[in-house]
Amino acid sequence: MNQRYPSVLLENAVNELASLPGIGRKTALRLALYMLRRDVSFAEGFASALVALRKEVRYCTVCHNICDDEMCAICSDPRRDRSLVCVVENIKEVVAIENTGQFRGVYHVLGGIISPMDGIGPNDLEIESLVERVASEVVKEVILALSTTMEGDTTNFFIYRKLAPYHIQVSIIARGVSIGDEIEYADEITLGRSIVNRTNFSDSMKGG
Repeated sequence: MNQRYPSVLLENAVNELASLPGIGRKTALRLALYMLRRDVSFAEGFASALVALRKEVRYCTVCHNICDDEMCAICSDPRRDRSLVCVVENIKEVVAIENTGQFRGVYHVLGGIISPMDGIGPNDLEIESLVERVASEVVKEVILALSTTMEGDTTNFFIYRKLAPYHIQVSIIARGVSIGDEIEYADEITLGRSIVNRTNFSDSMKGG
């Protein structure tokens, strides 16, 4: 049964909030009513931040992380080890790994993983730009830190084959993250240990 609202404006707000992932209509209604209880300046600031995010956010020209300038803070930090590149699926994995405090290299954000069922192929991801980084920069090791799913493993193997001609070390995070888990949901201690205790990718295939 469709829920009825006393105001079309309220209903419109609930519909928009409920379109967000993980937000049901009951939660959307609570959020909309919360907005009504706050000052108009709060709603204006909230809306302004979202509009600015959508219109003004940029992507790092090196690693494709979200940033405010041409290059993200991590890539432009001289204290980071640019010879060590950690490959992740999305920006949220960068946040998760940074929160461990265990990684001092740089990142490469693919923008997804290979998933034929979803119509996502290698050309839809930032794989070629990763190969170009390895070819043009002094990269000694690439760490594959993708979700431990079939799609993640497929993407790992594809990248491993693409980087094979460059004879660099390609590692994979230790399987402290359970099979089928996504990196962003791993606790910081487990994720940190998985990065520190990473293994050579070719060795992981032998043990597979």
